[in-house]
Amino acid sequence: MKISVVTAVFNREVTIAEAIESVASQTYPNVEHVIQDGESKDGTLAVIARVAGPEVSLQSARDTGIYDGINKGISRTTGDVVGLMHSDDLFASPHVLDRVAEAMADPAVDGVYGDLDYVAEQDTSRIIRKWRSGSYDPTKLRRGWMPPHPTLYLRREIFDRWGLYDTSFRIAADYDAMLRYLSKGEIRLAYVPEVFVKMRVGGESNKSLSRILKKSREDYRALKGNGVGGLGALAMKNLSKIQQFF
Repeated sequence: MKISVVTAVFNREVTIAEAIESVASQTYPNVEHVIQDGESKDGTLAVIARVAGPEVSLQSARDTGIYDGINKGISRTTGDVVGLMHSDDLFASPHVLDRVAEAMADPAVDGVYGDLDYVAEQDTSRIIRKWRSGSYDPTKLRRGWMPPHPTLYLRREIFDRWGLYDTSFRIAADYDAMLRYLSKGEIRLAYVPEVFVKMRVGGESNKSLSRILKKSREDYRALKGNGVGGLGALAMKNLSKIQQFF
């Protein structure tokens, strides 16, 4: 089984090396790392050239945002299973993709996800929040539940059948896509109760009040558009984050 990891990046010279090295450190033997750069203006491309190994496939081309970059990256993958590694994230251990492959060895499983730790921007050993997602139940969607997107790996045919990310969403295309795959596609997910990814705090969706409000509007649009719920589900989705701090 070949696993493709996609990284969409733009102007991340400080963190991109760690993301690349994290993928390269995985003990699973058959990994393809597809990096889609949005024509970075800083030293990102120089860093990639310095640290990337033969398993890395790089393309630098103008895009309309992160989701367009992710879509371009996914379209270039050749693996049986596809997941993401954001340019400022890293794997929690060298064995994450082994766990992904073990779960996906079951032909009845369409995808797999794990848990996620939010970590300090300057010290990735310091945990700020813990996202322990728990096992999947379709009824949870109406209560605002979702798997941690950076931990999700899906079979290629899921993208082929149900589409990539809707770039009309600027912040919540990942939530819209997951609702589409889970509610309309009725895909079957396996849950591995281990931390897959360390995500630095300070992401695009939460860096200002206006961004938080825009994300909530897009989350609501995703819920309604996929026939999953409305304001109640949105409220429960936001309230569920409180427990991640304890």
